[in-house]
Amino acid sequence: MTECHEGDGLNQEIFDAFGELIARVMARGEKLAEDFGVPLFTVKAMHWLGDGMAMKELGRRMRCDPSFVTAIADSLEKHGLARREPNPADRRIKNLVLTPEGRDLKERLEREMLARMPWCTALDLDERKALLALVRKLVNAERPATSGPSAPATPPLTGGESTGEVTGELRTASAGANLPAKPVRA
Repeated sequence: MTECHEGDGLNQEIFDAFGELIARVMARGEKLAEDFGVPLFTVKAMHWLGDGMAMKELGRRMRCDPSFVTAIADSLEKHGLARREPNPADRRIKNLVLTPEGRDLKERLEREMLARMPWCTALDLDERKALLALVRKLVNAERPATSGPSAPATPPLTGGESTGEVTGELRTASAGANLPAKPVRA
């Protein structure tokens, strides 16, 4: 196992600061989901869904159990935000595809989420560009080999992808939580 002894105090401060930042981003995501009347896992699932995605791939990206993806799909479908479709290449695979209502809600959620992020108000444009470069450098850093099990790989963010993702592992018993029949806010 590789250790990083140089600047142990500094490394701990960086770790703590990242933890605080992630906690604050999650809190803002939770508040946004509440404001729109949807569970946080819905916000995260809708972020990943674009033109359609195999449910297994959605589970991998969300880092959750396949049974939870089924509950997410059931909830989204029940409220008209997504539908299951057979995969054209393999009809045994089900893709989850956002409906027009789901795409509209996704766009509004992500626009609002991005506006609520701390870097939007605390950093100027050059600082945000520098932060993005540093975050990408960290995300793309080679991971040291470990003896324990590794988490499923999450695709790195690239210039063409949305960066409004709500992060964190979401395994909750409220998968069947009630969603409003129509999104709450316009």
